[in-house]
Amino acid sequence: MTAEAEAGTEAPAKKGFPKLFIIIGAAVAVLLVAGGGLFFFLSSSGSSEQGAGDHGAATSAEVHDTFIFNLPPMMVNLASEEGSQGFMKLAIALEVADEKMMTEIQPRLAKVIDAFQVYMRELRKSDLEGSAGIYRLKEELLRRVNLAIYPAHVESVLFKEILVQ
Repeated sequence: MTAEAEAGTEAPAKKGFPKLFIIIGAAVAVLLVAGGGLFFFLSSSGSSEQGAGDHGAATSAEVHDTFIFNLPPMMVNLASEEGSQGFMKLAIALEVADEKMMTEIQPRLAKVIDAFQVYMRELRKSDLEGSAGIYRLKEELLRRVNLAIYPAHVESVLFKEILVQ
């Protein structure tokens, strides 16, 4: 009986082994078909992008045609945390679409600097920690400059120098 029991356990193990190969083979076939479909999709979309290549070139040319409006360097006191005093020195440039925007910003420059100073004096050192803090500062300055110079529009605020002490 022991020999029959052993023979009975070996037979299902041999049947399970080919099933494993069938499952693995099916998975490999699915991956090959999916990979081939992905390759076909990417190669066909690449050829359609070549036809629209002129449009992409015009877009990248527009990006390079922006103008930079430099603001004077600013130094502000930061809000104190538990008696500690902090300072922030900033050199900022504004990215604008054309020279017309630069001429529209010039008479409103005092409003822009005032909006920046009022906001930045309320900041604490902890507000400026890490890349997330600098990103929030950048987005808030962009919002404030666009409010100050409306209907003109600034594309981006660029930090040339940031020093927090």
